Amino acid sequence: QKPILLQGHERSITQIKYNREGDLLFTVAKDPIVNVWYSVNGERLGTYNGHTGAVWCVDADWDTRHVLTGSADNSCRLWDCETGKQLALVKTSSAVRTCGFDFGGNIIMFSTDKQMGYQCFVSFFDLRDPSQIENNEPYMKIPCSDSKITSAVWGPLGEFIIAGHENGELNQFSAKSGEQLSNIKEHTKQINDIQTSRDMTMFITASKDNTAKLFDCTSLEHLKTFRTERPVNSAALSPIFDHVVLGGVQEAMDVTTTSTRIGKFEARFFHLAFEEEFGRVKGHFGPINSVAFHPDGKSYSSGGEDGYVRIHYFDPQYFEFEFEA
Repeated sequence: QKPILLQGHERSITQIKYNREGDLLFTVAKDPIVNVWYSVNGERLGTYNGHTGAVWCVDADWDTRHVLTGSADNSCRLWDCETGKQLALVKTSSAVRTCGFDFGGNIIMFSTDKQMGYQCFVSFFDLRDPSQIENNEPYMKIPCSDSKITSAVWGPLGEFIIAGHENGELNQFSAKSGEQLSNIKEHTKQINDIQTSRDMTMFITASKDNTAKLFDCTSLEHLKTFRTERPVNSAALSPIFDHVVLGGVQEAMDVTTTSTRIGKFEARFFHLAFEEEFGRVKGHFGPINSVAFHPDGKSYSSGGEDGYVRIHYFDPQYFEFEFEA
């Protein structure tokens, strides 16, 4: 089936994110524009304007009232989803790399880069206390001196966050006390992306060490490994099937082949239990930087270095194949 092509960015995509219902798709890129689209037909609903640098991360809260973005312009911003109005601006000392709302949408967290002599920090703000944002005083700030955080997500019920680091480590930080609850190192290189399963019991990591790995959210137990021959930029778990989609970079040996062969940059599908690859989807003209499953599991989206976002709806055979299997 022909994918829906979203053309709203001038630079390469950094993250794409569905809201909880899946009717909206938020996209950010290395340009200052934050776009929101109707996922059903690819129509652009609007933009959130205000950033002055590359936008690294985006998140929407549980009931899609607010949108959170973090940018290389040293700011994290809160927006009204419906009107596009900027509600809050938190200035930081360095670029904001990851951001997210907790389960209830009341607490936001974001991490800043280790750059220009500044340390990497994770900051937590409670939106129910406006003075925290006004005075730029988070109720908690966790320093990460060893290795900067490259990806982070909230754990179940907003009790802790799971952070992936540049050196391949995974940490759990308590959202109440800030203490490190656990620490493991299953990856040998930088973790590029972390995404949780629909029920928040598991999460998948994508790493520069050519693997994506599945973990238990609470215990951080390593469950599965999905191996490729190239770095993995993003990985997502299907909400209805035991399927994983990975997006990454092509092999160096393929770079010299002619550009007439469209789509050397493929999204790759693996079986969650058997760790085997069973499908590839071509289309992008550059590495895939972010992938996401629609919450109903009937489609997925990918955002690439080429600045395009592609929404792919699965064929009916995809569902028949799974139920027969």
